[in-house]
Amino acid sequence: MILELFERERAAGRPLVAAIVVATTGSTYRKPGAWMLFAASGDRAGLLSGGCLEGDLGERAARLLAAGRRLELTSYDSRSSDDPVWGLGLGCEGLMRILLLRVDAASGYQPLAELARLEAVGEAGAWSVALEVERPAAGAGAGRAAAPHAAGEVWLDDRGQAPGITQVLLDGCATVLFVARVPRAPRVLVCGAGPDVEPVVAWGAALGWHLTVVDHRPAYVDAARFPAARAVHRLAADELAHALDLGRFDAALVMSHHLVADGHYLAALANAPVPYVGLLGPAARRERLYAEIGAASATALRPRLRAPVGLDLGGRTPEAIALSIVAEVQAALHGREGAPFSSHLGRPNPEDG
Repeated sequence: MILELFERERAAGRPLVAAIVVATTGSTYRKPGAWMLFAASGDRAGLLSGGCLEGDLGERAARLLAAGRRLELTSYDSRSSDDPVWGLGLGCEGLMRILLLRVDAASGYQPLAELARLEAVGEAGAWSVALEVERPAAGAGAGRAAAPHAAGEVWLDDRGQAPGITQVLLDGCATVLFVARVPRAPRVLVCGAGPDVEPVVAWGAALGWHLTVVDHRPAYVDAARFPAARAVHRLAADELAHALDLGRFDAALVMSHHLVADGHYLAALANAPVPYVGLLGPAARRERLYAEIGAASATALRPRLRAPVGLDLGGRTPEAIALSIVAEVQAALHGREGAPFSSHLGRPNPEDG
């Protein structure tokens, strides 16, 4: 993973290069704020394209480190018909502007240290970096104690600016700034810890979710089975609302395969502001559980409950079922219905800039 490479190199005191998308036009694989990492050893983590640009970016990163430079801005434009770009024939119909930024001990490994911190705590944040700095005219900013700014300087806030590239005046210096906002990691609660939960947790964590797993059965509550989960709790199902702050979760999955426990989980979630609740099992089981939790709870839960949970992707294996569940939750977290991109005929593709 990208943060694992960062932590390894930071622990060794070695410099890295972060390749950060700062602007796009048209259809591109990644959007502004996306990043990948290059180590001095040649190791890399992350992707900014389908593999088309990474080789060239790696060479640029190596040259930047060797020269001791702080940053480089480069653009990749594949909008010009079918002519090959760098011999690759991309044909992606988009432009990406990418910042290559040296990250080392002298800079406190920022902004990557802040990104790692935000990921660890699952909170939102912002950071900004100076791309270009024009020195102020003589006398401008006189009497200010602030040190002069330089291209590559990083701040752990948005400088009061909207995300993207903008030009601002900082301490009398005309500065071209890139501002990135870091969204809060989705928080997902999984009620049940059976074997079929393991791929759900693994794939959800790979998408950046912070997952909490609960179960009332001692044999299932083993944190070693869920290394990617942020927390694994043994709880009686009817203690869920008392033991956890359910209002902090963005989604919940009820998949214990235990009817009484699932009823308790649903009753607690009916009275909590969790915007998405998924229930494993057939429609008949859903209706029985509605009857078990009572009319008032069923009414409160019904608009938010997806049951049977998951998208219709086909497949009967635990892995296929987990994929369908994770896919539906991912779509719900982003306000999508999980429709194929090819169904957007005559409408703008939501992934295009």
